[in-house]
Amino acid sequence: MVCQVYSCLLLSTYNLLYLCHFGMENFESEKQRPKVGVGVIILKEGKVLLAKRKGSHSAGVWGSCGGHMEFMESFEDCARRETFEEAGIEIENLRFLCVTNFRTNESKHYVDIGFVADWKSGEPTIKEPDRQEEWGWYELDALPEPIFSVLNNYFEAHRTGRTYFDA
Repeated sequence: MVCQVYSCLLLSTYNLLYLCHFGMENFESEKQRPKVGVGVIILKEGKVLLAKRKGSHSAGVWGSCGGHMEFMESFEDCARRETFEEAGIEIENLRFLCVTNFRTNESKHYVDIGFVADWKSGEPTIKEPDRQEEWGWYELDALPEPIFSVLNNYFEAHRTGRTYFDA
């Protein structure tokens, strides 16, 4: 029992309340639910902004701005926030691109909401040096490789208008 109480203290307030109200069995199943990710490809003068990732998650792979949606946040606000947090730029003309039911072989499951936006202002800057090596603008028909897997869906959606992917 002491071990259980100590473990509860290490959890966030939300998790603690959830655990105390619903029990450990339901808490474990709650952790297995898909997470919501929001990503955005940013266009400027016919080019797309991409970052070379580093760190433990897809190191060496090229990706766009994006991340986890916060509680009570809109999709659009998440896309704008992640863009500013990661690249230090502002975007405009944000529009829905696609949704992906994204499952990886790392036992991760996301519902990913993809957007496309136009660059508004600012120069891309390495704001998260533990997660990014460099930013660059690339022609849509000459993208660097390898590309973060869900971005293949974004680019296909941009080319074809397809809006749903079950990956």
